[in-house]
Amino acid sequence: MSLQHLDSNEFDEIIYDNAESSLVIFSRESCSVCQGVVPILEDLKSKYDGKYNFYYVDVEEQKNLFQRFSLKGVPQILFFKDGEYQGKLAGHVEEDAVEEKIVEVFEE
Repeated sequence: MSLQHLDSNEFDEIIYDNAESSLVIFSRESCSVCQGVVPILEDLKSKYDGKYNFYYVDVEEQKNLFQRFSLKGVPQILFFKDGEYQGKLAGHVEEDAVEEKIVEVFEE
């Protein structure tokens, strides 16, 4: 189950206009660390299906989104709830760390 790719228009609509509770990974195809993190999110997407949304932003194609958040490096997983930025995880992360952040952001 792959993650839906977002462009800047879709990002604004989903995250801000619809205020969906979402995880968005900022990544690039050529990033070896990213290739280890994306499958973790794909697994979690099926676990949390219907509760939270999981999206992918390719920083090569969407440089403006990457710059909007002043991100340095990839992968970066940003968390949004009710249209508000709630924090991020950067670099190589384990599934447990992502799940802890999901609970912290969305379930408390």
